Amino acid sequence: MELLAIGAGPSNLALAVALEELAPDLARDSLIIERNQEVSWQPGMLFPEALSNTSFLKDLVTLRNPRSRFSFLNYLHATGRLDHFVNMGSLTPYRAEVADYLQWTARSLALVELQYGRQCVDISPVWTGGTLTGWTTTLADGRTIGSRYLVLGTGRDIRIPEVLRDVDRDRVVHSTQYQKRIGALRKDLPYRVVVVGGGQSAAELFYSVQIDLPECRPTMVMRSVGLNSYETSKFTNELFFPSFVDEFHASRPEARAQMLAEMRPTNYAGVAPGMMDSLYRQVYLDRLSGRSRLQMITMHDITSARDEGDEIVLELTDWRNGATRELRTDLVLLGTGFSPQMPWAVRRLAERIGLSDVAVTRDYRLVVDRPSTAACYLHGVNEQTHGIADSLLSVMANRANDILQDVLTGDHLDLTPVTAPAVAAT
Repeated sequence: MELLAIGAGPSNLALAVALEELAPDLARDSLIIERNQEVSWQPGMLFPEALSNTSFLKDLVTLRNPRSRFSFLNYLHATGRLDHFVNMGSLTPYRAEVADYLQWTARSLALVELQYGRQCVDISPVWTGGTLTGWTTTLADGRTIGSRYLVLGTGRDIRIPEVLRDVDRDRVVHSTQYQKRIGALRKDLPYRVVVVGGGQSAAELFYSVQIDLPECRPTMVMRSVGLNSYETSKFTNELFFPSFVDEFHASRPEARAQMLAEMRPTNYAGVAPGMMDSLYRQVYLDRLSGRSRLQMITMHDITSARDEGDEIVLELTDWRNGATRELRTDLVLLGTGFSPQMPWAVRRLAERIGLSDVAVTRDYRLVVDRPSTAACYLHGVNEQTHGIADSLLSVMANRANDILQDVLTGDHLDLTPVTAPAVAAT
């Protein structure tokens, strides 16, 4: 196998589309493996009314090739929904539509093979006379796949706060698991529910659990002073342009860090205006009815947690004065996002190669400090060097092209060690 891509998420589907359109011979010798039985994008958060926060034009291909048959518009046309979408008058599709578009794209591939139910458990470098010449990927069933090129598109690891890692995991639900886990519960019980977090995911959990478990009593716990809307404008949105990646990558490390810090409120720890309005109306109506069903506890940290019988007991500490209180709950929903660390698979691979740091070139190629004729590329984990849009749909079409062109031009044929500004494998 010439090219193996791990994970059938948006990033590797965008790469598959680029392969089919620009390098059909390589496409025929490329394989995507996916551990699930279908393409599954944000399955835990596909609420009926949840909107994408990205324009439909930032699909898998349009910003690279507006004429592509793999565009979101062609998907709408093929599924008979183009007129209705246009009539809706919105640039942002529903999240469920994006998920369906990704499945449609996977079904539409003609050259790149996609195999489901194939879980990667290990990756080893192949050395020939001191030169890196390929990769051996081991699957859960013990079989192996050899490849010259490896593309990791598995995304970041979910973030579970340290204080909650030792309590009953059957009572702790991360947002990525929400739909499946909550869907399995009885709807008529008065669950006490704690939602942890102060961003969009936590807000959606708090909003949705009231509908999905209609008798529950939800409490939202956050360390911030309150919920805030995303701080965006058309000017700051230009930092999400694919064309800005060059400018960001060329900046000094301290400048990149400052840009990321200033851009953080545009993508993290914020809530979309529409969701903010809906959430406030829920709270307002709860107060108006006198039910006092909904609670929001701000400016508190969860400083300890323990199992006690059939419940979890959380210790909350008010960071203003140090006062503590206990909060007993049946379920904890985590809107805590993803770990900022490099994913486990990347860190494990770096150890296997003997790298102390993980760094990538401008074209997303893992920097190896020994001669190599093979290459590994990393999707969506390079925010520190490629900008805040790195994990978003905004740059995926162009990133797929960057990776593919690096492969096709032979820039990976490095017979002398490569160096690049290091990013710590935290």
